[in-house]
Amino acid sequence: MWSMSLMAPGLPLRRFDRPDPKPGPGSIRLRVKACGVCRTDLHVVDGELPVQVLPVTPGHEVVGVVDAVGEGADDRLMGQRLGAPWLGGTCHHCRYCLSDEENLCDEPAFNGWTRDGGFADVMIADPRYTFAIPEIYTDAEAAPLLCAGLIGFRSWRKACAARPVETLGLYGFGAAAHLLAQLAIYEGQVVYAFTSPGDAEAQAFARSLGCVWAGGSDQAAPEPLDAAIIFAPVGSLVPAALRAVRKGGTVVCGGIHMSGIPSFSYDLLWGERRLVSVANLMRQDGLDYLPLAAKAGVRPSARLYPLASANEALTDLRAGRLRGAAVLQP
Repeated sequence: MWSMSLMAPGLPLRRFDRPDPKPGPGSIRLRVKACGVCRTDLHVVDGELPVQVLPVTPGHEVVGVVDAVGEGADDRLMGQRLGAPWLGGTCHHCRYCLSDEENLCDEPAFNGWTRDGGFADVMIADPRYTFAIPEIYTDAEAAPLLCAGLIGFRSWRKACAARPVETLGLYGFGAAAHLLAQLAIYEGQVVYAFTSPGDAEAQAFARSLGCVWAGGSDQAAPEPLDAAIIFAPVGSLVPAALRAVRKGGTVVCGGIHMSGIPSFSYDLLWGERRLVSVANLMRQDGLDYLPLAAKAGVRPSARLYPLASANEALTDLRAGRLRGAAVLQP
């Protein structure tokens, strides 16, 4: 196999060649067809998330075909197309796993962080933490759904949990937001997109997807929002989003990493506004989301890169040059 792997935080990924791994007991091997490039991969590469093992192969939006199964794994999985997301395994015995909160597991495994992920031509996965891919999606289209789509979906359900949401603000209009906007509009919500100040291209992209308004994150929302979701890893957006939502509204922080949140006056939180975070995902999120995304006609906008150009894809993501998602293909 060959992969684009991280040898040390802050360094470019390097080609890493080794024999094809054999799946252990209960595991499967995926022949990777496509792997999305997520901002979390960037946090791992840049050292913003503490490195768990080195070298490590990033990538957790993986679409592949099962070409080998380990002892105890279901032979019927051979040849199936499956998706491997961020959550790669849980302990099944901590208080969170036992209370149906596996996304908060005390001993989790994460594809592309604590174990090798999909910036490679093959990958080992636990089949219990993979999903069948709806047939309407190509490999490249399906890849961004496995994290950008899923974390957006989980954030959206958190945003809608307390009260009905008619007006929704999305801060940071990248991979997750462009997918969620399509689903929220399908569900009848009015979506407002907040981009980096002056990013006219991103604002036009948001409007092309059906957002009723798109402007800079330094601008006030045209009307009070019922909820807002922050996908950009920028802590200063928290007070801005709280200011934008009405009393009783919810602000959801949808990223795994964010810069420091500045102090803000209590009146922004007062009025039973809710500020919550989203951590990882649950398998049920994938089982619920993927069929719904297909039904709603959610279509990723993806720029394709060969696997050997993984560093270029990460650089484009870091620089904000992507509209939608980046996808690597071996």
